[in-house]
Formats: sequence, C-alpha cells, structure tokens
Amino acid sequence: MSRAERRAFLDSLAELNQLRLGDVGDPEIATRIAQYEMAFRMQASVPELTDLKSEPESTFRLYGEDARRPGTFAANCLLARRLAERGVRFIQLFHRDWDHHGGLQKGLPKRCAEVDQASAALVTDLAQRGLLDETLVIWGGEFGRTVYCQGRLTEDDYGRDHHPRCFTIWMAGGGIRSGLSYGMTDDFSYNIVENPMDVHDLHATILHCLGVDHTKLTFKFQGRHYRLTDVHGRVNKALLA
Repeated sequence: MSRAERRAFLDSLAELNQLRLGDVGDPEIATRIAQYEMAFRMQASVPELTDLKSEPESTFRLYGEDARRPGTFAANCLLARRLAERGVRFIQLFHRDWDHHGGLQKGLPKRCAEVDQASAALVTDLAQRGLLDETLVIWGGEFGRTVYCQGRLTEDDYGRDHHPRCFTIWMAGGGIRSGLSYGMTDDFSYNIVENPMDVHDLHATILHCLGVDHTKLTFKFQGRHYRLTDVHGRVNKALLA
C-alpha cells in the first residue's frame, strides 16, 4: 500500500469515526482516531526502515541470505535491529509451523534452519552496536512438546504432542545473566525437578529488567490484591546479571 493510498484510507475511516463520535460522544472513538493518526506518523517517519541497500555484505553474512528476502524470519530479525536503533521500545517477531504432531523429522530441521542463525545474529548484532545491554531479547513459545513419540513410529512419520508441564525459553541482554541454564526436568522431560519457574515469576522478572516494579500498581478488587502479574509473581534474582 502506497503512502497516498494509506493516507486516503485513514481519511475515509476518520470521517466514519467522526460521524459515530458525533452521534454517541464516546471518548474512546476520539482516542481511536488519534491512535490511527499516530500509527500513520510512525509509518511515514521511517520510510527508509525497510530499505536495506545501505546494509553492508557483512550484515547478510551474519544473518544469512534469507535476510535479503522480505517476510522471512531472518529479514524480520534484521528489521528488528533497525527498529531498535531508531528507538522503538517494543518489537515482536513471529515464526509459525512448529506444531509437529507428524512429519517431525522433516519439519523441525527446516524450522530450526530458518531461525537459528538469524536469532543468534540479532543478539550478536545488538551486542556489536552497544544496544544489547539496554535491549531484552526473549525467545519462546506458549508450551513445550513431549519428548516421546506421537503417531506412528516409522522412519518417515512421527511427531510430538503439546506439553504444558515444562518448556524452555531463552533470554539475552537487558540485565539477564549470560551463560546460565536455570531449571531442570526429569529424565523423561515430563516434570520439573529443579528450580521451577512459573509465568508470573517470569513476567515479574521481565518487568524488573525493563525498570518496572510489578507491585507498584497493586489494587484491591473482590478481596484480592491485583498487580501487573495478577496476584502472584516475584523477581527471580538468580537470572539477573
């Protein structure tokens, strides 16, 4: 979508929203109009962001050739670094197709090849530019996978099921201690046997690294003291540099 097309689209949308605002007077509508305008200013202020012509060949050797192709995870990692350089405070990347209930032996190596080099390159690139200390990189999903087989156990067809009991993420920079593995599962990777860490502790620790005390906005509702991490969570100091 060109800049002119985007501007025309938002102008038309603003007209409709203004009509509705005039009818009901809901301040949320005015807020939404302002948000769209702020988003457009953000988009229009960095037109060079996705133009990689200024990047040296060393960048593509670091991130891999996929970084030249828009839409790949490698290209998005490179864009994440360029966004961080410009002061963007929150950047989220997605990479799909890890749900290998079958076809694991073919699918998993492809997914790893798409993300491993690019993820390492992003951390390395941020460090080389002096940005890693002030940037927290978090890599993870919403659950783990069983270590045992799901489906037919044949050479060309096997997979793994969802496993919410224990799973792994990694973090880098932003005040996190480097070179640390925290927590341990049993021999079957089924249960946690050492240093369990729930999502509330993880969120509290992440917020601490971002300079936010998760207890500061505590409020009482229906007899419970809610905060940014629900009613739980503590900062895990073992993870901090």
